Amino acid sequence: MSLNGQIGGLDLAQARASLAPWSTPARPIGAGEYQQRLERARSLLRNLGADAVLITAGTSLRYFSGVPWGASERLVALLITQRGAPIVICPAFEAGSLERVLLVPADVRLWEEHEDPQQLVADALRERGAGNLALDPAAPFVVAERLRAVLGGKPLMDASAIVDGCRICKSPAELALMKQATAMTLQVHRLAAGLMREGISRSELVRFIDEAHRTMGADNGSTFCIVQFGQVTAYPHGVPGEQYLAQDELVLIDTGCTVQGYHSDITRTYIYGNPTAEQARIWELEQAAQQAAFDAVRPGVTCESVDSAARAVVEKAGLGPDYRLPGIPHRTGHGCGMSIHETPYLVRGDQTALAPGMCASNEPMIVVPDRFGVRLEDHFYVTEEGAAWFTPPSPAIDRPFA
Repeated sequence: MSLNGQIGGLDLAQARASLAPWSTPARPIGAGEYQQRLERARSLLRNLGADAVLITAGTSLRYFSGVPWGASERLVALLITQRGAPIVICPAFEAGSLERVLLVPADVRLWEEHEDPQQLVADALRERGAGNLALDPAAPFVVAERLRAVLGGKPLMDASAIVDGCRICKSPAELALMKQATAMTLQVHRLAAGLMREGISRSELVRFIDEAHRTMGADNGSTFCIVQFGQVTAYPHGVPGEQYLAQDELVLIDTGCTVQGYHSDITRTYIYGNPTAEQARIWELEQAAQQAAFDAVRPGVTCESVDSAARAVVEKAGLGPDYRLPGIPHRTGHGCGMSIHETPYLVRGDQTALAPGMCASNEPMIVVPDRFGVRLEDHFYVTEEGAAWFTPPSPAIDRPFA
């Protein structure tokens, strides 16, 4: 067990006693920012040559309207046209619930269970004199097909440029929500590390991590939680079944939560006991690769060049190349915000130029097949000068927290 006070030495009662609701919650997104999002969408509509965009239930619906509903077989959508208030298409029996979550002024059009909601979209387009319709890239295939039917087979445009163009760069208010979410998850990681003891089970840690996120004020506890010990750390997302921690094993925990819809996603890998020379070497190489990716970030640099910077460190040490193992089996990182994985991606082929406000994970995991893996994951946001961490990275294999 570590003697530095970070790994082990804490019992469940002590960990629970240190939990409390977050003392400095970030402010919700304000009405003015929602209006700015709608105006930005209209500007991008014009650039695309479209007359309207239909946003279906999911994260983008919440982004533009505040409605936090997920997709189901019933169409709930927001139609944004060049002129006029946005139009919400909603099942009639959900009208009362909609009224309590809709955060933008809108023309609400309700449909009964036997009616075709896609026809309401077609009618609204005709009323607004809108011809070309761009469709949310996350819309179900069946919605696209039913829209084509009521629009007389007219082709639908891909609204990715509108959705990504609005969501890719975070505002100060969005960054504040993400800073709260990441700070909460880092504190959960600290407490989980303190709970380490020989024989502790994966499931006990997963339950505590969810409880801790809930107590601190996350929207719905943990959004996900991966706990791995020893040889299982060689599988980036783990394997099924219970696990129990043994002395001198690596621990990998990857978890996150949401605060008002904005995600955290942090991974820590550390040793319970004493590392082997090989484990220590790979951990330090992972740390160097993560730092190289961070140092490569600045406005105008492409996403793929950040991925290349991390890989260069690992390949120089004789691992890889590319996705070969031992080495880095996956991309260096992914965008994050209202979706845990979203544009942009730090991967070869993504030539998106980084810009202030963009956010991404930095996690160039190194895997030694059938033996162990090391993933250090923190997120950064792009500034005018380069990158800024949401959470401070791990300093050492036996000291996971700065």
